Amino acid sequence: MDLIGGRWEEAQRPEGVIENRSPADLDAVLSRHAWSGAQIDKAVAAAREAQPAWAARTVEERLAIIRAAGAALQKHGDELAKAIALDMGKALWDARTEVAAAVAKAAVTADEGMQLVAGFAAGEAAKRTPAGGAGRWAGALGAAAAAECRFKPLGVLAVLGPFNFPVHLPNGHVLPALACGNAVVMKPSEVAPHAAELYARCLVEAGVPAGAFNLVQGGPAVGARLAAHEGIDGVLFTGSWAVGEALRKATLGQTKLLALELGGKNAQIVLADADEEKALYDAAFAAFVSAGQRCTAASRVIVEGPEARADAFAARLAKVAARLVVGHPLDEGIFMGPLASEAAMQKFEQGCAAADAEAVLVPRRLAPRGLRGCYVSAGVHRVRQRSASAYQREELFGPDLAVFAARSEEEAVAIANDTPYGLAASVHTRTVEAFERCAARLEAGCLGWNGPTVGASGRLPFGGMKRSGNHRPAGLFSTLYCAAPIAILRGEPMLDRGKIAPGMAWDPA
Repeated sequence: MDLIGGRWEEAQRPEGVIENRSPADLDAVLSRHAWSGAQIDKAVAAAREAQPAWAARTVEERLAIIRAAGAALQKHGDELAKAIALDMGKALWDARTEVAAAVAKAAVTADEGMQLVAGFAAGEAAKRTPAGGAGRWAGALGAAAAAECRFKPLGVLAVLGPFNFPVHLPNGHVLPALACGNAVVMKPSEVAPHAAELYARCLVEAGVPAGAFNLVQGGPAVGARLAAHEGIDGVLFTGSWAVGEALRKATLGQTKLLALELGGKNAQIVLADADEEKALYDAAFAAFVSAGQRCTAASRVIVEGPEARADAFAARLAKVAARLVVGHPLDEGIFMGPLASEAAMQKFEQGCAAADAEAVLVPRRLAPRGLRGCYVSAGVHRVRQRSASAYQREELFGPDLAVFAARSEEEAVAIANDTPYGLAASVHTRTVEAFERCAARLEAGCLGWNGPTVGASGRLPFGGMKRSGNHRPAGLFSTLYCAAPIAILRGEPMLDRGKIAPGMAWDPA
């Protein structure tokens, strides 16, 4: 169902129906959701009507509702986690960590996030001045200050959600947008419509006023129409680079803001002095958790040293991968569930089949409990010859890991950077000097030291370089793209005739 202007409704003249089948059991229909492009016009109109009153509330009033949203998400955490697991196949333990991240986002937004911006309600101003470098702010200025920076909401923002984190990632846009005084129209992934509806019900329960948050179901055509709608002031999107490019084209010539968090082809570097057991665990976890369907998933491991060291690392990795427990997402003791859809499974299989690398462990289809689902086992490939192939440079978005050998630290960094993406990377080394040398040269927005590429902190910015984003990081910094900075300079209330500009014969009388 859609949530428009505080009312739950079905599309009156549906253009289609989303038949929500779980990738864990394709024979079971979880729910059906009618959709229509006409619902977009209604949702945007409701948002535009509600936004001024929402923005006029005090910051404290809005943040009380943001905190209440976190409490509602926590209260319904089990229901949300189960919906995530069944909608897109994520193991239940993994889905619970997603819900926990969504809950934590409310506190981060209301506290640290809003410390970056302040004073959005009518008549309130954040009187702050730059100090000590760009992006750092000093304390409040007095009333006689000559300059100040205020922040205003952008207006009505569209949030387009991905399937891999159907609650946490759109929530990471929605709560900062609401906190800053914007109204929101959210279009979730058609792969996970039920989880999105439950999320919307949590916001209603938290007291988000009618029209300030709206939900419209639908596929790519609905998302494109929403993004290009003239009543939308900004588009906040998490997903693939291809869809990000489509959004750029759909909004070409418009002045609305685009905040894009896109894909990655992430690398873990294992230097010669690294603890191999720790590096092996981190690589396996980062590559295969969520069935490899994370934008920060490790898809490449680069092992410094002779070819034989990389061969041994790949062989050990294959043993770990072969023992991963794959099963129905609600079953106990599984590590990963299925891929999110039949289309995702087919894309993954085609990408692995086209790999210009030696298959150490070949991914194969599985049928746990005899179910007809989108289950695949993990794969490991050993790359012996670097190339510009899609397998080596493009996002695969599935449980596969390619192992490279590097003769030096410099070559390892060069291999890591040899991709159009720049989201996440990690370096395993015992010395801070080696990490710092790599960090200075790695083209990635999220770096790990002796840790996996996955597992971002909500109290840090989250975003990437190159095709991985458009320089509007999310995470802690998400409030910054949800508000417009306004520069105000104060002049003297009376004319000082001693400061008349040269060449002006001042005698207006």
